[in-house]
Amino acid sequence: MEISQKSDTKNRPDEWMIEQGMAGHKLPILDQTGKETIHIYPRPPAKIKQEKEAIKAVGNRDKVFAREREGWVGYVEWEDHPEKKAKAHEILKSQTFPDCPDYQFGQIPGTNPVLSGDDFKAWHAAIGGELTSVADDSWETVLKEKHPDMLHLLQFPYNGEPPKRLVTSKPITPNPLHFVRNHGGIPLIDKDKFELKLDGLVKNPKTYTLDELMDEARFPRMEKTITMQCSGTRRIEQITLYPGQGDEVPQAPWAEGAIGTARYVGISLKKVIKDCGGLIDGAKHLELYGAETYVKDLEAMNYVVSVPWSKVKANEVMLAWEMNGEPLPKIHGYPLRVMVAGYIGARSVKWLYRIKAIENASIAPVQSREYLYFNQQVGKYNQRPIDGIQIQEMPVSSAIMSPWQHQVIFHNGSIACKGWAYSGGGRWPERVELSADGGFTWYAVPEERLSKKGKWTWRTWEIDIPCDVEGWIELVVRTWDNALNTEPIGIRQTWNWGLHVTSSAHRVKVYSVNKTHELTKKRLAKFEELGIPLAPLTHYDAVPSLSDKELDEYWKTHPRDVDE
Repeated sequence: MEISQKSDTKNRPDEWMIEQGMAGHKLPILDQTGKETIHIYPRPPAKIKQEKEAIKAVGNRDKVFAREREGWVGYVEWEDHPEKKAKAHEILKSQTFPDCPDYQFGQIPGTNPVLSGDDFKAWHAAIGGELTSVADDSWETVLKEKHPDMLHLLQFPYNGEPPKRLVTSKPITPNPLHFVRNHGGIPLIDKDKFELKLDGLVKNPKTYTLDELMDEARFPRMEKTITMQCSGTRRIEQITLYPGQGDEVPQAPWAEGAIGTARYVGISLKKVIKDCGGLIDGAKHLELYGAETYVKDLEAMNYVVSVPWSKVKANEVMLAWEMNGEPLPKIHGYPLRVMVAGYIGARSVKWLYRIKAIENASIAPVQSREYLYFNQQVGKYNQRPIDGIQIQEMPVSSAIMSPWQHQVIFHNGSIACKGWAYSGGGRWPERVELSADGGFTWYAVPEERLSKKGKWTWRTWEIDIPCDVEGWIELVVRTWDNALNTEPIGIRQTWNWGLHVTSSAHRVKVYSVNKTHELTKKRLAKFEELGIPLAPLTHYDAVPSLSDKELDEYWKTHPRDVDE
């Protein structure tokens, strides 16, 4: 059948990419619920518009959202002022903002910062007042306090992790290399103007200065080495397999570096509650307030989560002011933060300014609507917050830091690997195992090549794993903790709509080149003789492995055909 030259064409220049799923954000949804299939096409880019009269009616933003306290730059109190929340919501809903780029179906930018956070910047600028310069102030703090080689996944609110080569370079993570996961701007708080309020269901509500909290005659010092892990660690593996919703900020494509270990100094929250006369009236949770502004669903709020009293009672929640022998960096919560040992990093509130004793877990969005682990049958169009498990203790997990995905390794029969292993909830990695054949054969990391055990800390590890293969292999790591928990073997088993807790065995595909093989050794020598670069692996190079004479002699000795 001939195709008429007059046939309509609907191809786009990128048609091939769209058809092959490399630009999934451009694909229409197929509605097959009726007799005919309906194509529901992606929404066009948002048109930026404003309802100027509605915004003007809110009033002078510099006055409405003025600085709350002397010496607290970038802080607005939202939780005590519902009328202020309502005005911010009116401003935000009365205009449209730039769309968040869809990199899960599309390409992740090859830049650093990877994502700029234009939507969050625009929301803060629209509210104005004390938030006008918070995005610029925050980025300036990042540049001052973080290592120049940090990978900036999201410029604002700042999300960043160290490059792989530096993640496990030391068992204790230097402050400039510790990952950061922020939900809002970085408040700049003067230590001498700082106060912490403890109220709610306690017998004697009190307000403390930092000097009072640091008074050793009143509160005994506490010092702990703690590994903190973001539940988004290794999220890129879930995204690569199947896209999902992820976080609201805005689904940062975390790799293996959203984990870090530091030595903290502070006091037990339990002691401060005791100083307030203890809990009353059935209080079972402590609500923790951070001074940053978080915007969700066009609502402005402070960062609020909660932890159970049972965790506090066990002296596993500390108020910290020192990190690795130095005052807390501004980006890590100066002057005071919470450290919840063994829990998801989201509960370790930075820039802590209030603790409220309450009966049940907080219904604030970060606690009740985010950081949820859904069943795999739950997705965008059927999810409810009550269907998700609130993530608290982190499960056992581990990662390979070297070599990297798709690297080519020249070796003499073993491949040098290094990485980290961790388990939350007060458990610790007891054994780390690696496989070079996709998970069929496992080798244990020698004890002397594992860092020291600790109740709340990771273990870094190194191993030379045997490998005789020539070609593509899959390195896999799994960890057993002291309760004999281990990781699911495949990424699919941990995939969830929220893209949280990628706790499956970490897999890295590498190309093995074994120089103990005589043919390989000769072939590499030929490349060197001709001065031909070895990389990249997939580049075709005109380097015959056999001459015509050698081929002819071979086929004479080993004929291709057989006589009848």
